[in-house]
Amino acid sequence: MSSVIASARFSVLDRSRTREGHIGPEALRDTVALAREAERLGYHRFWVSEHHGVPGVAGSAPTVLAAAVAGATRTIRVGTGGVMLPNHRPLVVAEQFGVLESLFPGRVDMGLGRSVGFTDGVRRALGRDKDDADGFAAQLDELLGWFLGASPTGVRARPSDGLTVPPFVLAMGEGASVAAAAGLPLVIGDLRDRDRMRRGIDRYRARFRPSRWASEPYVVVSGTVAVAATPERARRLLIPEAWSMAYSRTHGTFPPLPPAERVESLAMTAKERGFYEAGLAGQLAGTEEEVADGLESLLKDTGAQEVLVTTSTHDREALLDSYRRLAAIAGL
Repeated sequence: MSSVIASARFSVLDRSRTREGHIGPEALRDTVALAREAERLGYHRFWVSEHHGVPGVAGSAPTVLAAAVAGATRTIRVGTGGVMLPNHRPLVVAEQFGVLESLFPGRVDMGLGRSVGFTDGVRRALGRDKDDADGFAAQLDELLGWFLGASPTGVRARPSDGLTVPPFVLAMGEGASVAAAAGLPLVIGDLRDRDRMRRGIDRYRARFRPSRWASEPYVVVSGTVAVAATPERARRLLIPEAWSMAYSRTHGTFPPLPPAERVESLAMTAKERGFYEAGLAGQLAGTEEEVADGLESLLKDTGAQEVLVTTSTHDREALLDSYRRLAAIAGL
């Protein structure tokens, strides 16, 4: 095994993707089951995501789902990838993570993002607009202050006050500078645009200021990794997500994951085909040997300390097999 791969941590982010032919609540139960398997395989963290009003994603309440995951596991770190801070009041987020840390001490991570709702309708329902993302740095500072007992109102966040919950910033572009200024670990993707990702990492490391949360830069690279017995089987793992992304770009809504065989039989417009092929390109997919080579190149290129795997597909057995093969590659 490569020493570069052996020295890296490997973690899982599951977005509770819904699948054609399966009801939404099943996706949440699948996430909890996957967390148990990730723990058994030796992955370092298991994170869940936040999406609102999206037909293809069941995970709308990440701290609630994180509690279910933590309750179903014993040792793996559990967190969010992430809570979208502009959608919430920082006090409420602090309280939620304070409760999680109190119930599952020493196992909780607080991954935070700056995105707002996916569509205008969702943003209206949340009482937010696109400009709210511009206040992310101030919201982040307020949130961290609740754990330190700092409040302009004299109120104390209970039970968060005095607890330590490791914060992470999910970022691409501007968010990397926010993470650097706050002295927080950075989670960055996606693997398909390596140059952009590298620029973000370079900006983060150049501007990083040590803080009580992190004394030096810590980089987590995030993206799809698919491993199978043959390159063709690995590619089939990518097909449902690639089509869903293409459909969202051409129809404005993100649908449940279709079976790969249905996608392969579809007649696509030129525009759909372009987005679909782009979704298949640039991912880490292949046999164990091919993925190991790709991981070694990625880790050397970025200097990242951790890989957060975000793979979603319709075939759950194939997905579990991929995570088992990846665990073997990583020597977990």
